[in-house]
This record gives sequence, C-alpha cells and structure tokens, in this order.
Amino acid sequence: MNKVRALACTMATTAMLAVPIATVAPIVVTTPAMAAKCGNNASGFNAWKQSFAKEAAGKGIKKRGLQALAGAQYATKTIAADRNQKSFKYSLQKFMQVRGANTIVSQGKSKKKSDARFFANMEAKYGVPAGPLLAIHGMETGFGRFTGNTNMVSAAATLAYDCRRSDFFTGHLLAALKLVDRGVINSNTRGAAHAELGHTQFLAGNVLKYGVDGDGNGRLDLNNKYDALASTANFLRAHGWRKGGGYQKGETNYRAIQGWNAAGVYQQAIAIMAKQIDG
Repeated sequence: MNKVRALACTMATTAMLAVPIATVAPIVVTTPAMAAKCGNNASGFNAWKQSFAKEAAGKGIKKRGLQALAGAQYATKTIAADRNQKSFKYSLQKFMQVRGANTIVSQGKSKKKSDARFFANMEAKYGVPAGPLLAIHGMETGFGRFTGNTNMVSAAATLAYDCRRSDFFTGHLLAALKLVDRGVINSNTRGAAHAELGHTQFLAGNVLKYGVDGDGNGRLDLNNKYDALASTANFLRAHGWRKGGGYQKGETNYRAIQGWNAAGVYQQAIAIMAKQIDG
C-alpha cells in the first residue's frame, strides 16, 4: 500500500470486497471546469465524475483513463470499510495477535531462506534487509494470498469523491488514471478496499513514484511479488532507509517504516516481526 500510506490501510481479509463494474459511455471532455464537488453518499457521484473528468483531462489524463473513470461505480463497501477501522485502535499485543504475527514470522523466515539470492540483491541495491520487506508482505496480504477484490478505479474514485478523504485520495485517483493510460493497470484491475494494489498494497501515487521492475522482465506489475517487494524496498530507501542502520523504534530506519504507514501500532508490529525474521 507507495507514499505515506493512508491510515486507511485495512486488514487483508477486509480488503476482499467485490465492486460491480458497469459499462458506461466515455465522458466527453470539452472545457475546463471548477473543482468537482465532493459528497457524502452516492447521490452526487455521477455528477462529480462528469466534473472531475474535465479536471483530469486538464491534467493530462487521456482516453483510456477517462473511460475508466466513466465506468467507475460508487463503492459502498469501500466507504463502509473506511468508516470501520478498528484494528488500529488495538493494543500492540492484540494487534499482533489479530494480524497473525507468529505465522508471519514463521513463514517469513522460510521465505527468506528459500529466496535468499533475491533478498541479498535487494539489500545490496536498496540497503533494506529481508525482514522488513517480508513483515510488510505478510502483514499486508498474507504473502500475496489476499490482494483484494475491489475494483481499483472505483475505490479510488469513491474515496476522492467522499468529502472525508477527498484531499488525500484525489491525487491517487489521478495517478490510477495515469496508470490506466500507461497500461500498468486497466479498468478491471482489482485491489484492496482503499484502492491499494498488489502484494504489498501500494496506493496508485506511490506506484508512479516508487514502482520498479523487480524480476527483470521489462514491465511493472505489483501483482508480481518480486516487483512488489523491490518497489517496497525502493519506497523505504526513498523515505530515509540507510543500509546497516537499526529499524526498531527510536533507531535510524524506523522513520522509513513510519513513512509506510501512519499507524503507530502498525509501525511497531512491522519492526518487531522484521527483527524476528532477520534473526
């Protein structure tokens, strides 16, 4: 999930939310418009899309991106998930229990061993050891088992329209439409409830900034675990990670984990699990 990740990052299982996609005619863009007006329910969503499409075109979004926006549906389940984020209020102990920390650590150790060359390359290139990458991978999607079933463009559009989250998600919606234009995603791409994509749940704006080809096949695909893990390492380095530095609370690299997710309980859990994975 990239960003300063939204505190809105949900539990992986919660991310499996189905959003239907309807076929809608492309929005015709003509003249510049005033800023699209946000709303708090579905009633103004279609009018908002018409207005936002003109803004998007003015910012360089092209035909495929505008068509994806036109087809976006108001994601009721995304709004419900955004209003019901209980896990970040838990104590550290309960948070780690609910998120399955022991399982993440156990499986993380095994994955570190089985993919040792890849993680050695990541540390050499980005300075980030295996532990933090695997802790994030396990926390976000259970190592790729639950990447989400919500239409990504619909979720991003819904949150950009919603008055509560409009300021934060407008940029991520524009980024998602740019990714559609570039062929990185399409109008049917599925992600988590808050429009996070792939194995480590990147928001669209962070895909644009930090996404890298991790398996060397010449294309970016965050549903490929190697691309996702390399992009995560790139994100952490860009947020201050320094090779060889500690990453527990109060140490040099902890601020990079803070950059990944704004919730203190999440940050502490990642640092603790990562240390256990790295041994």
